[in-house]
Amino acid sequence: MFNIGCHMSVSKGYKYMGSRILELGGNTFQYFSRNPRGGSVKAIDKADAQALSELMIANSFAPILTHAPYTMNMAAAKDDTYDFAKRVFREDLERLEELPSTLYNFHPGSHTGMGIDWGLERIIKGLNEVVFKESTSTILFEVMAGKGSEIGSNFEEIKILLDNVNFRDKFGVCLDTCHLYESGYDIVNDLDGVLDEMEKSFNLDKIKAIHLNDSKNSLGARKDRHEKLGEGSLGIGTIMNIVTNPRLKDKPFFLETPNEEEGYAREIKMIKEMLENESN
Repeated sequence: MFNIGCHMSVSKGYKYMGSRILELGGNTFQYFSRNPRGGSVKAIDKADAQALSELMIANSFAPILTHAPYTMNMAAAKDDTYDFAKRVFREDLERLEELPSTLYNFHPGSHTGMGIDWGLERIIKGLNEVVFKESTSTILFEVMAGKGSEIGSNFEEIKILLDNVNFRDKFGVCLDTCHLYESGYDIVNDLDGVLDEMEKSFNLDKIKAIHLNDSKNSLGARKDRHEKLGEGSLGIGTIMNIVTNPRLKDKPFFLETPNEEEGYAREIKMIKEMLENESN
C-alpha cells in the first residue's frame, strides 16, 4: 500500500487530524509535538487520543509522525538551551506513550561554532541521558540540508549518531528530498547512486519516514527552501522516481511543501493518479 500524508495542525485535536487527512486523500500525517518555536504544551486528552487510535486501525493508517519543535537543539553549547532540549525530548517521549504514534522526528542540532565533532558528542550524550528503555517510539534523525552549523547533512554524521546512542534499535532516519538535494546528493540524476552511498553508512531499513518536498534551490545550495511538488529544481519526474523506487516506495511519505490543506490534497491526488497510471 502506498502511504502518504502531510503536515497537520494539532490545534483541533488528534482525532480531527486523522479524520481530516482521510478527507485529503491520505492515510498518515505529521504534526508538531508542541508549538514549533516554543516549549509549552497542554495535557493530552486521552479520549481524543483513543479516538484517533481507533480511527487509524479502522482505516489502515501507516504510522504517524510526531515532529519535535525547532527550538530543541540537542547540540547547544549554552547549558540552559541544552537542558531545555533534553527536558522537551524526554517529556515528548513520555507523552507519546499515551498516543498512537510510533515515530518521533527531530533535527539533530546545530553546533553553533563549536565544531561538528563536538556537536556530535553533545547530541549523543544528551540522547543517552533522556531516552529510556521502556519507550515504544522510534526516534528519527532527520537528514539536514547543511544550513549554517547544522549537524546531520551527510550520511557519515548520521552513522556516527546511530552507532553511538544507547538502545540503537529505537533509532532510525527520516529523509527529506529537499534536504538531500540541497546538501549535495544528486537525487535528480543519480537516485540509486545516492542510495548506494547511503547504504555504506546505514542499512536502508533504518529509513522510517520520508519528507517529500521539491526544492527552491539548486544542488548543494545548503539553504533548506521547500517548494511545491513539480515546481522546483527536483521536478515531478524525480518525485515519481522516489515514490516508485523499490527501496523507498513502501516508506511513509509526508508532504511539507508550502501549501494549505487544499494544496496538499491536490498533491496527494496527483501522486496517487500518476502511480495508478504507471501501474496500468
